[in-house]
Amino acid sequence: MRPDIVLKIKEEVKKQFDTGFLQEVKYPEWVANIVPVPKKMGRDFNKATPKDNFLLPHIDTLADNTAGYSLFSFMDGFSGYNQIKMHSEDIEKTTFITLWGTFCYKVMPFGLKNARATYQRAMVTLFHDMMHKEIEVYVDDMIAKSRTEKEHIRVLRKLFLRLRKFQLKLNPTNCTFGARSGKLLGFIVSKKGIEIDSDKVQAIQELPSPRTQKEVRGFLRRLNYIARFISQLTEKCDLIFRLLKKHNPSVWDDECQKGFDRVKQYLSSPPVLSPPRPDRPLILYLTVFKNSMGCVLGQHDESG
Repeated sequence: MRPDIVLKIKEEVKKQFDTGFLQEVKYPEWVANIVPVPKKMGRDFNKATPKDNFLLPHIDTLADNTAGYSLFSFMDGFSGYNQIKMHSEDIEKTTFITLWGTFCYKVMPFGLKNARATYQRAMVTLFHDMMHKEIEVYVDDMIAKSRTEKEHIRVLRKLFLRLRKFQLKLNPTNCTFGARSGKLLGFIVSKKGIEIDSDKVQAIQELPSPRTQKEVRGFLRRLNYIARFISQLTEKCDLIFRLLKKHNPSVWDDECQKGFDRVKQYLSSPPVLSPPRPDRPLILYLTVFKNSMGCVLGQHDESG
Protein backbone atom coordinates (compact mmCIF):
# COMPACT_ATOMS: atom_id res chain seq x y z
CA MET A 1 0.00 0.00 0.00
CA ARG A 2 1.30 3.47 -0.86
CA PRO A 3 2.90 5.32 2.08
CA ASP A 4 0.66 8.38 1.64
CA ILE A 5 -2.46 6.18 1.86
CA VAL A 6 -1.08 4.41 4.96
CA LEU A 7 -0.65 7.78 6.66
CA LYS A 8 -4.19 8.86 5.72
CA ILE A 9 -5.60 5.62 7.14
CA LYS A 10 -3.67 6.10 10.38
CA GLU A 11 -4.89 9.70 10.63
CA GLU A 12 -8.53 8.70 10.06
CA VAL A 13 -8.38 5.78 12.53
CA LYS A 14 -6.84 8.04 15.19
CA LYS A 15 -9.47 10.72 14.59
CA GLN A 16 -12.35 8.26 14.88
CA PHE A 17 -10.80 6.58 17.93
CA ASP A 18 -10.28 9.93 19.69
CA THR A 19 -13.86 10.93 18.84
CA GLY A 20 -15.16 7.76 20.47
CA PHE A 21 -16.44 6.14 17.28
CA LEU A 22 -13.98 3.22 17.53
CA GLN A 23 -12.80 0.87 20.24
CA GLU A 24 -9.91 -1.59 20.22
CA VAL A 25 -10.62 -5.31 19.95
CA LYS A 26 -8.29 -7.90 21.52
CA TYR A 27 -9.64 -11.28 20.41
CA PRO A 28 -12.12 -10.74 17.57
CA GLU A 29 -14.32 -13.44 16.07
CA TRP A 30 -14.97 -11.21 13.06
CA VAL A 31 -12.25 -9.37 11.18
CA ALA A 32 -11.83 -7.70 7.78
CA ASN A 33 -8.86 -6.14 6.07
CA ILE A 34 -9.13 -2.41 5.63
CA VAL A 35 -9.97 -1.29 2.09
CA PRO A 36 -9.05 2.36 1.45
CA VAL A 37 -11.77 3.74 -0.83
CA PRO A 38 -13.37 7.22 -0.78
CA LYS A 39 -16.79 6.15 0.51
CA LYS A 40 -17.87 2.52 0.63
CA MET A 41 -16.67 -0.17 3.03
CA GLY A 42 -17.80 -3.44 4.57
CA ARG A 43 -18.13 -5.33 1.30
CA ASP A 44 -18.13 -8.85 2.77
CA PHE A 45 -20.32 -7.80 5.69
CA ASN A 46 -22.80 -6.20 3.30
CA LYS A 47 -23.09 -9.43 1.30
CA ALA A 48 -24.24 -11.24 4.44
CA THR A 49 -26.67 -8.50 5.49
CA PRO A 50 -30.39 -8.74 4.56
CA LYS A 51 -31.55 -5.60 2.74
CA ASP A 52 -33.64 -3.12 4.72
CA ASN A 53 -36.35 -1.88 2.34
CA PHE A 54 -37.38 1.15 4.40
CA LEU A 55 -38.48 3.73 1.85
CA LEU A 56 -36.56 6.94 1.28
CA PRO A 57 -38.55 10.03 0.26
CA HIS A 58 -38.95 10.52 -3.48
CA ILE A 59 -36.72 13.48 -4.31
CA ASP A 60 -39.25 15.12 -6.67
CA THR A 61 -41.97 14.85 -4.03
CA LEU A 62 -39.67 16.25 -1.36
CA ALA A 63 -38.83 19.23 -3.57
CA ASP A 64 -42.54 19.75 -4.31
CA ASN A 65 -43.32 19.75 -0.58
CA THR A 66 -40.58 22.32 0.09
CA ALA A 67 -41.08 24.86 -2.70
CA GLY A 68 -43.61 27.67 -2.29
CA TYR A 69 -42.59 28.74 1.22
CA SER A 70 -40.98 32.09 2.01
CA LEU A 71 -38.18 31.08 4.40
CA PHE A 72 -35.95 28.03 4.55
CA SER A 73 -33.21 26.66 6.77
CA PHE A 74 -31.02 23.93 5.29
CA MET A 75 -29.26 21.70 7.82
CA ASP A 76 -26.83 18.81 7.62
CA GLY A 77 -26.25 16.17 10.29
CA PHE A 78 -22.73 16.09 11.73
CA SER A 79 -21.19 12.76 10.68
CA GLY A 80 -24.80 11.69 10.39
CA TYR A 81 -24.55 7.91 10.41
CA ASN A 82 -22.00 8.00 13.24
CA GLN A 83 -24.64 9.51 15.56
CA ILE A 84 -26.47 6.18 15.71
CA LYS A 85 -24.99 3.67 18.16
CA MET A 86 -24.33 0.10 17.09
CA HIS A 87 -26.27 -2.66 18.83
CA SER A 88 -23.93 -4.16 21.43
CA GLU A 89 -24.22 -7.66 19.93
CA ASP A 90 -23.22 -6.40 16.48
CA ILE A 91 -20.30 -4.14 17.36
CA GLU A 92 -17.59 -6.75 16.73
CA LYS A 93 -19.07 -7.57 13.32
CA THR A 94 -17.60 -4.26 12.14
CA THR A 95 -14.07 -5.25 13.22
CA PHE A 96 -11.21 -4.34 10.90
CA ILE A 97 -7.47 -4.81 11.18
CA THR A 98 -4.74 -2.20 10.63
CA LEU A 99 -0.99 -1.94 11.16
CA TRP A 100 -1.63 -0.23 14.50
CA GLY A 101 -4.23 -2.55 15.96
CA THR A 102 -7.64 -4.12 15.51
CA PHE A 103 -10.69 -1.93 15.94
CA CYS A 104 -14.47 -2.03 15.68
CA TYR A 105 -17.17 0.62 15.48
CA LYS A 106 -19.26 1.64 18.47
CA VAL A 107 -21.39 3.73 16.11
CA MET A 108 -22.92 2.99 12.73
CA PRO A 109 -20.16 3.48 10.13
CA PHE A 110 -20.54 4.87 6.64
CA GLY A 111 -20.65 2.22 3.92
CA LEU A 112 -22.91 -0.32 5.58
CA LYS A 113 -25.61 -1.67 3.30
CA ASN A 114 -28.53 -0.48 5.41
CA ALA A 115 -27.00 2.63 6.95
CA ARG A 116 -29.10 5.03 4.88
CA ALA A 117 -32.36 3.19 5.54
CA THR A 118 -31.55 2.92 9.26
CA TYR A 119 -30.84 6.65 9.51
CA GLN A 120 -34.01 7.59 7.61
CA ARG A 121 -36.10 5.34 9.87
CA ALA A 122 -34.61 7.03 12.92
CA MET A 123 -35.42 10.49 11.54
CA VAL A 124 -39.00 9.49 10.73
CA THR A 125 -39.42 8.04 14.23
CA LEU A 126 -38.12 11.21 15.90
CA PHE A 127 -39.66 13.87 13.64
CA HIS A 128 -42.76 12.26 12.10
CA ASP A 129 -45.09 14.86 13.64
CA MET A 130 -43.14 17.72 12.01
CA MET A 131 -42.44 16.16 8.63
CA HIS A 132 -44.35 17.43 5.56
CA LYS A 133 -45.72 20.31 7.66
CA GLU A 134 -42.78 22.16 9.18
CA ILE A 135 -39.73 20.24 7.99
CA GLU A 136 -38.60 17.79 5.33
CA VAL A 137 -35.96 15.12 5.95
CA TYR A 138 -33.84 13.18 3.48
CA VAL A 139 -31.43 11.00 5.46
CA ASP A 140 -29.06 13.53 7.10
CA ASP A 141 -30.39 16.56 5.18
CA MET A 142 -33.06 18.54 7.06
CA ILE A 143 -35.04 21.50 5.74
CA ALA A 144 -37.19 23.77 7.89
CA LYS A 145 -39.79 25.76 5.93
CA SER A 146 -42.26 28.49 6.84
CA ARG A 147 -44.16 31.44 5.45
CA THR A 148 -43.24 34.11 8.02
CA GLU A 149 -40.20 34.98 10.14
CA LYS A 150 -42.14 34.47 13.36
CA GLU A 151 -43.26 31.03 12.26
CA HIS A 152 -39.73 30.14 11.13
CA ILE A 153 -38.25 30.98 14.53
CA ARG A 154 -40.92 28.84 16.21
CA VAL A 155 -40.18 25.89 13.90
CA LEU A 156 -36.42 26.15 14.45
CA ARG A 157 -36.83 26.36 18.22
CA LYS A 158 -39.03 23.26 18.19
CA LEU A 159 -36.56 21.43 15.94
CA PHE A 160 -33.51 22.37 18.03
CA LEU A 161 -35.19 21.23 21.25
CA ARG A 162 -35.95 17.89 19.60
CA LEU A 163 -32.37 17.54 18.35
CA ARG A 164 -31.02 18.33 21.81
CA LYS A 165 -33.39 15.86 23.45
CA PHE A 166 -32.05 13.01 21.34
CA GLN A 167 -28.45 14.29 21.34
CA LEU A 168 -28.26 14.78 17.59
CA LYS A 169 -25.74 17.26 16.23
CA LEU A 170 -25.66 19.45 13.13
CA ASN A 171 -22.65 20.42 11.06
CA PRO A 172 -22.64 24.24 11.34
CA THR A 173 -20.36 24.69 8.32
CA ASN A 174 -23.01 23.03 6.11
CA CYS A 175 -26.06 24.81 7.55
CA THR A 176 -27.88 27.87 6.20
CA PHE A 177 -30.61 29.57 8.23
CA GLY A 178 -33.40 31.94 7.20
CA ALA A 179 -32.72 31.81 3.46
CA ARG A 180 -35.16 32.87 0.76
CA SER A 181 -33.93 30.06 -1.49
CA GLY A 182 -31.35 27.30 -1.43
CA LYS A 183 -29.98 24.09 -2.92
CA LEU A 184 -31.86 20.89 -2.22
CA LEU A 185 -30.62 17.59 -3.65
CA GLY A 186 -29.71 19.02 -7.05
CA PHE A 187 -32.49 21.61 -7.24
CA ILE A 188 -33.05 25.21 -6.13
CA VAL A 189 -36.22 25.72 -4.08
CA SER A 190 -37.81 29.08 -3.34
CA LYS A 191 -41.20 30.74 -2.98
CA LYS A 192 -41.59 30.90 -6.75
CA GLY A 193 -40.96 27.18 -7.23
CA ILE A 194 -38.29 24.65 -8.21
CA GLU A 195 -35.35 25.22 -10.55
CA ILE A 196 -32.54 22.97 -11.70
CA ASP A 197 -29.25 23.63 -9.93
CA SER A 198 -27.10 25.52 -12.45
CA ASP A 199 -24.15 23.22 -11.63
CA LYS A 200 -26.12 20.25 -12.96
CA VAL A 201 -27.05 22.16 -16.12
CA GLN A 202 -23.44 23.16 -16.69
CA ALA A 203 -22.25 19.57 -16.19
CA ILE A 204 -24.63 18.38 -18.93
CA GLN A 205 -23.80 21.21 -21.32
CA GLU A 206 -20.08 20.48 -21.00
CA LEU A 207 -20.49 16.78 -21.81
CA PRO A 208 -18.87 15.65 -25.06
CA SER A 209 -20.93 13.58 -27.46
CA PRO A 210 -21.16 10.01 -26.09
CA ARG A 211 -19.35 7.35 -28.09
CA THR A 212 -20.05 4.18 -26.11
CA GLN A 213 -23.17 2.62 -24.58
CA LYS A 214 -21.77 3.36 -21.13
CA GLU A 215 -21.46 7.05 -21.99
CA VAL A 216 -24.97 7.07 -23.49
CA ARG A 217 -26.37 5.56 -20.28
CA GLY A 218 -24.49 8.15 -18.24
CA PHE A 219 -25.99 10.99 -20.31
CA LEU A 220 -29.54 9.61 -20.10
CA ARG A 221 -29.15 8.98 -16.36
CA ARG A 222 -28.34 12.67 -15.86
CA LEU A 223 -31.41 13.64 -17.90
CA ASN A 224 -33.66 11.25 -16.01
CA TYR A 225 -32.94 13.13 -12.77
CA ILE A 226 -34.32 16.35 -14.28
CA ALA A 227 -36.73 14.78 -16.78
CA ARG A 228 -39.80 16.69 -15.66
CA PHE A 229 -38.08 19.98 -16.51
CA ILE A 230 -37.57 19.01 -20.17
CA SER A 231 -40.62 19.23 -22.41
CA GLN A 232 -41.04 16.25 -24.76
CA LEU A 233 -37.81 14.65 -23.57
CA THR A 234 -38.60 11.20 -24.96
CA GLU A 235 -39.27 12.63 -28.41
CA LYS A 236 -36.09 14.73 -28.32
CA CYS A 237 -33.97 11.73 -27.34
CA ASP A 238 -35.85 8.92 -29.09
CA LEU A 239 -32.95 7.97 -31.36
CA ILE A 240 -30.52 8.13 -28.44
CA PHE A 241 -32.72 5.76 -26.40
CA ARG A 242 -32.63 3.31 -29.31
CA LEU A 243 -28.86 3.02 -28.97
CA LEU A 244 -29.44 0.96 -25.83
CA LYS A 245 -31.58 -1.71 -27.49
CA LYS A 246 -29.94 -5.12 -27.13
CA HIS A 247 -31.34 -6.79 -30.24
CA ASN A 248 -31.24 -3.79 -32.56
CA PRO A 249 -28.33 -1.56 -31.57
CA SER A 250 -27.78 1.63 -33.55
CA VAL A 251 -24.79 3.92 -33.99
CA TRP A 252 -24.36 7.54 -32.99
CA ASP A 253 -25.22 9.50 -36.13
CA ASP A 254 -26.15 13.05 -37.14
CA GLU A 255 -29.74 12.62 -35.92
CA CYS A 256 -28.54 11.50 -32.49
CA GLN A 257 -26.24 14.51 -32.41
CA LYS A 258 -29.15 16.82 -33.25
CA GLY A 259 -31.17 15.40 -30.34
CA PHE A 260 -28.14 15.77 -28.06
CA ASP A 261 -27.73 19.41 -29.10
CA ARG A 262 -31.47 20.13 -28.76
CA VAL A 263 -31.44 19.02 -25.13
CA LYS A 264 -28.40 21.19 -24.40
CA GLN A 265 -30.05 24.17 -26.08
CA TYR A 266 -33.28 23.61 -24.13
CA LEU A 267 -31.36 23.54 -20.85
CA SER A 268 -29.82 26.94 -21.59
CA SER A 269 -33.11 28.37 -20.31
CA PRO A 270 -34.88 25.67 -18.26
CA PRO A 271 -38.36 26.33 -16.84
CA VAL A 272 -39.28 27.01 -13.22
CA LEU A 273 -41.82 24.55 -11.80
CA SER A 274 -44.26 26.60 -9.74
CA PRO A 275 -46.42 25.19 -6.94
CA PRO A 276 -50.14 24.93 -7.82
CA ARG A 277 -52.53 27.71 -6.84
CA PRO A 278 -55.73 26.39 -5.21
CA ASP A 279 -57.76 29.31 -6.59
CA ARG A 280 -56.99 28.51 -10.23
CA PRO A 281 -58.19 25.62 -12.42
CA LEU A 282 -55.84 22.80 -13.38
CA ILE A 283 -55.37 22.07 -17.08
CA LEU A 284 -54.19 18.72 -18.44
CA TYR A 285 -52.08 18.94 -21.60
CA LEU A 286 -51.45 15.82 -23.72
CA THR A 287 -48.88 15.33 -26.47
CA VAL A 288 -48.94 12.24 -28.69
CA PHE A 289 -46.19 11.23 -31.09
CA LYS A 290 -45.60 8.13 -33.18
CA ASN A 291 -43.37 6.45 -30.60
CA SER A 292 -44.27 8.23 -27.38
CA MET A 293 -46.77 10.34 -25.52
CA GLY A 294 -46.60 12.71 -22.60
CA CYS A 295 -48.74 14.86 -20.36
CA VAL A 296 -48.40 17.76 -17.97
CA LEU A 297 -50.75 19.23 -15.39
CA GLY A 298 -50.51 23.01 -15.37
CA GLN A 299 -52.15 26.34 -14.62
CA HIS A 300 -52.25 29.74 -16.26
CA ASP A 301 -50.53 32.55 -14.36
CA GLU A 302 -49.95 36.28 -14.90
CA SER A 303 -47.52 35.54 -17.75
CA GLY A 304 -50.01 33.27 -19.46
